[in-house]
Amino acid sequence: MEKAEKLLVGIENVLGMANELFDEVARLKQVEEECKILKEKLFLTQFTRSEKEVFELALDSLSSSKMAEWLFKERSTISQQRKDICKKLGVKNIKEAVQKFQNLHQEPQQEIHQESPQKLVNIS
Repeated sequence: MEKAEKLLVGIENVLGMANELFDEVARLKQVEEECKILKEKLFLTQFTRSEKEVFELALDSLSSSKMAEWLFKERSTISQQRKDICKKLGVKNIKEAVQKFQNLHQEPQQEIHQESPQKLVNIS
């Protein structure tokens, strides 16, 4: 086999591996999106149906008054549900509750340990 043929075979192998990597990245992105949805669902399971409605409106930055209008409830009921949400999440206010939900998808900071670089050997 000539050098040119070997080079072509090598290029074909690299392209095949690149396609496999591209497919794997697409699959991992899909898995990541599914995990995001599951995290959100798990987070919301701690709330009653009414609290979920209030929390979803809080995610849209609606005030208690606007929530009361949208949900046809008394403002005092909305205020109590907001307090219940905060208590369940261990936060001081609804803004912190929303932030806690939004932080679900942030990756935890991982410490990177760098190993000593290995010597590259030129094989010809």
